[in-house]
Amino acid sequence: MSTLTALARAQARAEGRAQPIATVRHLHLHARPFVLIPYAMAGEANAPLAALAGTGPDDPRLLVVAQPRNRDDRFDFAAELAELLLPYVDSFTAVAEAVAVDRGRDVRYRYVDAPQLWVPNTGGVDFIRLFGRSTRFRTTEGEYAVPAGVPLLGRWLTFFAGSAEVPGSSLLLNAVQALSSHWATGQSSAEDAQLAALMAWLRPPPGRSVPEAVAAAEDPAVTPPAGPATDPSFDNHVLAPLLSVADPDVAELTEVLRAQLMPTWRLMWQALELLGTLPPGARVASRWDGDRDAFSAFAQHVAEGGPPQPRRDGAVAAAARLSRLEAAATRYAVQRAFDDPLVMAEHRLAGAAFAAEVTLAKADRIDDSGKRPVLRPRIMVVTPEPVRVEPGAALTSPARPGQKATVIAVTRLDEAKTEVLLELSGGMGRKLVAEPGSVPEVGERILLTTLSEAYRPGGAFPEPDQTPWTHGGPPAPAAVPE
Repeated sequence: MSTLTALARAQARAEGRAQPIATVRHLHLHARPFVLIPYAMAGEANAPLAALAGTGPDDPRLLVVAQPRNRDDRFDFAAELAELLLPYVDSFTAVAEAVAVDRGRDVRYRYVDAPQLWVPNTGGVDFIRLFGRSTRFRTTEGEYAVPAGVPLLGRWLTFFAGSAEVPGSSLLLNAVQALSSHWATGQSSAEDAQLAALMAWLRPPPGRSVPEAVAAAEDPAVTPPAGPATDPSFDNHVLAPLLSVADPDVAELTEVLRAQLMPTWRLMWQALELLGTLPPGARVASRWDGDRDAFSAFAQHVAEGGPPQPRRDGAVAAAARLSRLEAAATRYAVQRAFDDPLVMAEHRLAGAAFAAEVTLAKADRIDDSGKRPVLRPRIMVVTPEPVRVEPGAALTSPARPGQKATVIAVTRLDEAKTEVLLELSGGMGRKLVAEPGSVPEVGERILLTTLSEAYRPGGAFPEPDQTPWTHGGPPAPAAVPE
């Protein structure tokens, strides 16, 4: 937990209401999301019990598994879920747009929009991943045939679960994580993992204080769990008697499960409404473009009859995926800071950024020490904040992300002020005269940080057949007998 987040939690506890830790929304919020609330049977590995799903607050569809231990009932449930989710996914594959690549010398195509799934918590993401793995390899022919939509459903669930691992992706989101990244409550992170308790801090019911709302949210008799795990008392006293008979009363089971799931359904749409009150960050749209690229590529792969995702990645594929996730995490952290002053405040507190006022600026300075003259303006800035950078360090301003400021000198004027001399490069045009507004002017207040959005090339990985036999490569040479 960061220092400012800890301070916000303490303030929330003292004031009895949640505190914002973001000024903008750092995720894409779809106008037509697909909300899925799964329930799994206790004691069975990811055995589906029920799910409430839909694309609007007034049209939920309840899917129920009468006998979760029965294989046929499980795959009937999967087929029903496929009938809901697959048409939703296909609705985004009707219209594509051309995107220029290779500096305009070529074009590629991607869909103009993409689907977005919402689940209540990280347990819902785990359910989707495991259920996708258990269905994507099923066959539609032979002795253990399943309905045609089941393996396709599994492939899409696996795709969404994989995207949830990518920092900044908005294809599969969970409400608890989305809310916790924008508001701090006066309770622990473990308590925030319960959607009802988290929403009690953010939007308590009318006429109830936050402590009263939290107490009601933590009482499973008042507010059932958000799934996929169920309440043990409900399992023992309500669910077990219904499922213990060979032919359970489906109507009664349906009503019981609907009563368990509907409170979470209402909370999910309240959470989406609450997130919608925040304006989107400036870089959210570009990350959603990346999500649309990923969706378009996988939809094309499916349409061309490509194989399902492997059960596990090979050594090279796993290393490449880890590298991509690390790069995405770094890029997402920088973009959040550039978009949001509250997030950037954390970096200022850690000494990775400081605000300063420009006191001198020489916008027409030319460096002719090399083979050809280049434009290298210099500016002097003064800041009252601690400066923890050394000469030679590269800084960036969120207002001019394409420009690099190299630290030439750092001078401590007194106990309250520090003077920093910077040399600028990039983001000023291709001529020896800087474009208007590209060089900070005297009196301008700028923010400088060691964070950067500059492109970082990915790592180089060997071909699978060039790895040692311990990592899937050629077998070790057999010993030659003497």
